[in-house]
Amino acid sequence: MTKVISRDGTPLAYEVRGGGEPLILVGGAFSTGTAEAPLAALLAPHFRVVTYDRRGRGGSGDTAPYAVAREVEDLAALVEEQRGPVSVYGMSSGGALVLEAAASGVPFDRIAVYEPPFTVVGPEDRIAKARYAARLRALLSAGDRGGAAELFLSVVGMPPEVVAQVRRAPMWPELEAVAPTLAYDDAVTGDGTVPAGRLASVRAPVLVVDGGASPYVMREAARQVAGAVRCGRHRTLTGQVHDVAPQVLAPVLREFFAA
Repeated sequence: MTKVISRDGTPLAYEVRGGGEPLILVGGAFSTGTAEAPLAALLAPHFRVVTYDRRGRGGSGDTAPYAVAREVEDLAALVEEQRGPVSVYGMSSGGALVLEAAASGVPFDRIAVYEPPFTVVGPEDRIAKARYAARLRALLSAGDRGGAAELFLSVVGMPPEVVAQVRRAPMWPELEAVAPTLAYDDAVTGDGTVPAGRLASVRAPVLVVDGGASPYVMREAARQVAGAVRCGRHRTLTGQVHDVAPQVLAPVLREFFAA
């Protein structure tokens, strides 16, 4: 992997596959650049695909204190490194980060996001998100990375018995290793509502994708995001859920980014 230095001195590890126009993939919660490898492999015959470890993950550094603006600067550093028009795809909280970066002026040519998790639609949701954030911070402050990971999995709807199985799985140490970044994922979604006013400043074409079998709140958020940007398009992938299949998503992204 290659490294680029962000504005605050944080090293970011990234990997390049394929050739052609640059396309950066931005992962969501728990993911490193490795998680995007299957999708990157499908897109590499058509684009110069860049996968990277967001700060605090994998081979990248993590300079305190955290701020969403620092992650925006990370993306800006990656874009500058490519030296040309750059498109970007963001998954889940990675999608929220991509949209914030675009609203902050990072020069993306085209943008695609999959189910950015703006799931607050009413007062009860707002209270629940605030409680989650407070509990997450408390667990991480106490050094309880396992508890933080369990909390996140529970909040996203994983049954307790499945969480227990995951905790015994070989991948659990990897989840604990990046658990502190769950607070970063929470921060990039703000108060949890679709930031329509902020998104109105995004000028690049935006494709917002959701899964037809995903919860209604996720699909509604996708529609709202597509309607909030200036040049938005919404598409639903029949039968897909939040953990979208790369082989289903890749042709949709390929068509959009090649337009």
